[in-house]
Amino acid sequence: MILPVLFYVFVVFAGIQIVYYLVFSSFLFFDKKQQKKYVKEIPISVIICAKNEAKNLQKFLPFIIEQNYSDFEIVLINDASSDKTREIMEEFKKKHANIKIINVENIEAFWGNKKYALTLGIKAAKNEHLLFTDADCKPISKNWIAEMSKNFTREKSIILGYGKYKKEKNLVNLFVRFETLLTAIQYFGYAKLGSPYMAVGRNLAYKKAEFFSVKGFINHIHIKSGDDDLFIKDAANKKNTIICTKEDSFTISKAPKSFKEWFRQKRRHISTSKHYKFKHQFFLGLFFVSKVLFFSLATTLFFYDSWEIILSIVLGYYFIQFLVVGFSAKKLKEPQIIFLLPFLEIGLLLFQFIIFITNLISKPNHWK
Repeated sequence: MILPVLFYVFVVFAGIQIVYYLVFSSFLFFDKKQQKKYVKEIPISVIICAKNEAKNLQKFLPFIIEQNYSDFEIVLINDASSDKTREIMEEFKKKHANIKIINVENIEAFWGNKKYALTLGIKAAKNEHLLFTDADCKPISKNWIAEMSKNFTREKSIILGYGKYKKEKNLVNLFVRFETLLTAIQYFGYAKLGSPYMAVGRNLAYKKAEFFSVKGFINHIHIKSGDDDLFIKDAANKKNTIICTKEDSFTISKAPKSFKEWFRQKRRHISTSKHYKFKHQFFLGLFFVSKVLFFSLATTLFFYDSWEIILSIVLGYYFIQFLVVGFSAKKLKEPQIIFLLPFLEIGLLLFQFIIFITNLISKPNHWK
């Protein structure tokens, strides 16, 4: 009696997974409304918050300075750094008139809080349209500002971009890039369907008016992470948010070098998700839980039920997944990942489960 019940449950979870991937695929379809022949360049403030990033600023800031854009300033926020971050910023400022420096001192109420530093930088920015990235990131082209900013319209005031990781020949890098791709597929897909829930701070743009309309980060200032995700939760909606997936709009940064480093990073990110809206927590949780149960039941039923039927359902799932993830990987310039998809998926599930258990036991540290 129990085996037929388990089989039907397995079929339900297989169906849920397939529906999810079909939903995620929505961002792959071209939006005619987003096509623009010519867009006048608007003044942009590029905001970079840096804490102990002297080396990265020396390496990556020139890629921002050299952008093909006629009207932009760079707001550099020195968030109480203890290295030579401030000195490096001052050196760049001497050579480039469009650089503005905001020095942030630690105060007891906001100790180590990136959101406090970002708030000061946003207030100091002279332009209404803001574009954010990190000190350890670089645009992959000189048209990054142009590609991101052209999406600003009278209706669209929040732009979700893609921040990829540099390809390296090691196992950690492969998993990091796969997780980044899968996350992007999800938040682009949800946003395209009118339900934005997150962004990546290394490639995000919005208007000052949106920031002040929700009183900045005040609703979650006590939470160390989430200057991107939780801002999106408060400010983004179907009408004001748009995605940008043109290759020239991508940023790239170095991936964590070890599983330990990546583990710490993802703990912070996953801990933030418990502050999402309930509907997003529910649907993201259902995606993870249904995937775990799908694989668990497939493995169990394969040995106790008609293996031909189980195998055909699993192959059908992988057919849909390969199509969606494959075309997404092509669009986001990560084509190599598709060849190891089953291995990466199972490994990532185990990794995420360990993080979930760890976060139940202890809280992750702040951003630096």
